[in-house]
Amino acid sequence: MRATEYFVHACDPKTLIVRQIMEDAVVTVSPASSAMVVAELLSEHNFGSVPVTETDGTLRGLVTEFDLLKAVEQGRDLREVSVSEIMTREVITTTEETPLMNLIHVLQERHLIRLPVVKDQKLIGMVARRDIVFAYVKARANYWP
Repeated sequence: MRATEYFVHACDPKTLIVRQIMEDAVVTVSPASSAMVVAELLSEHNFGSVPVTETDGTLRGLVTEFDLLKAVEQGRDLREVSVSEIMTREVITTTEETPLMNLIHVLQERHLIRLPVVKDQKLIGMVARRDIVFAYVKARANYWP
């Protein structure tokens, strides 16, 4: 569930941190999953990427639409391709304590849509540009400095 759904009062959006806006119920796949499973998840849930984790929650990578399209372009059958073969391993992450303004800078600078949120290398959430916009609107409601 998105943390912004629990906002009960207005605040200055510049004071927010990732923990307050991230999604903590994250759909993940294992490195051994098939790429087809990821394609189905992306289609079903309207995601643009899915984190790849070990059973203990350690983040290993991310499978994006680009990763899937590259495999398709190469003529590969996604049912026969494992996630570990196509996932992006060098993943930019953030922490739950990252200030909102720093997060915005990273997303804008790197042209990213979403980032995994990690603590001790374990995935604890995801945060997207959409979450920032939603949080901004909710935080600004009735807030006039």
